[in-house]
Amino acid sequence: MREKKKRNILFLFICALIRLFYRRPVFIGAEKLPEEPCVLVGNHTQMNGPIIGELYFPGKPTIWCAGEMMRFKEVPAYAYTDFWSFKPRWQRPFFKLLSYLITPLSVLLFNNARTIAVYHDTRLVTTYRASIETLREGSSILIFPEKNERWNNILYEFQDKFIDLARFYYKKTGKALSFVPVYNAPALHETIIGDPIPFDPARPIDGERARLCAALKDAITAMAVSLPEHTVVPYRNIPKRLYPKNIPCEVYTHEETGR
Repeated sequence: MREKKKRNILFLFICALIRLFYRRPVFIGAEKLPEEPCVLVGNHTQMNGPIIGELYFPGKPTIWCAGEMMRFKEVPAYAYTDFWSFKPRWQRPFFKLLSYLITPLSVLLFNNARTIAVYHDTRLVTTYRASIETLREGSSILIFPEKNERWNNILYEFQDKFIDLARFYYKKTGKALSFVPVYNAPALHETIIGDPIPFDPARPIDGERARLCAALKDAITAMAVSLPEHTVVPYRNIPKRLYPKNIPCEVYTHEETGR
């Protein structure tokens, strides 16, 4: 059994402060959550997804977090590349400085939150090991798998290796893990939970990655466009004037790059 984190007092104070200013969303479809632990897959919406996951999500899932954001030496390079490298050139020196300034806060927050460090190198095995243990202890896992490649006006493309978690879980437990689509709509103060999509252990893993990612993206998009018209908070940190709407015909433009 994993050792429970002893939460820093400053972290708890920051969480209490955020609750004062960040409105709790209405959760629609929470009754669809499986009784067994599952993998929740949502749109990142910049910091909105992690805040909702940590403070308000039903069942208090454990959240996959970029491991680089949890280590002093790795935060600046990762934060700048992932959040701000596409800012206009004249703004980039400021954001490079900011990437260093946020390092202590990043390390504090992400090491005290309910997180599992995620890596994309040889350390990935530790991510899977901790995740399997978490699931076996009865906690669901919340993942925001978007990467910097536009898929539609609602989502960016998914990194697909998180699907492998179901393969390892099946080998350990003999149980088929379910993936549950989640759409965060900060503009409406709503979080929509969709129908679980089970992993099929009889299929080749490459095919399951493609099938499940496509099904999850389609489900999240369908939930988004079914809602009243609203502004979508995209994965990428672009100017707010370029945020898309949830209407099906909405698309990003070349202005998104900010160059």
